[in-house]
Amino acid sequence: MNTSDPAFVMEVDASGLKCPLPILRAKKALAQMQANEVLRVVTTDPGAIRDFEAFARQTGNTLLLQRDEGECCVHYLRRRA
Repeated sequence: MNTSDPAFVMEVDASGLKCPLPILRAKKALAQMQANEVLRVVTTDPGAIRDFEAFARQTGNTLLLQRDEGECCVHYLRRRA
């Protein structure tokens, strides 16, 4: 984690899971969170970057940051108000 990463209240480790499981896990976690709280999701599926971009557009949640870290990718989503 970088010091410039958004502060988050919940994390989902979706490493090793293929689409659509990382999105489904994120959706379930976001449903338990309050408005404007941030979720951190770790994925290893190469398609997850596009998947999370589409998920954010379709659901109204804000995709704050996506970072490719080699073997994994980290996504930060802010729950919609």
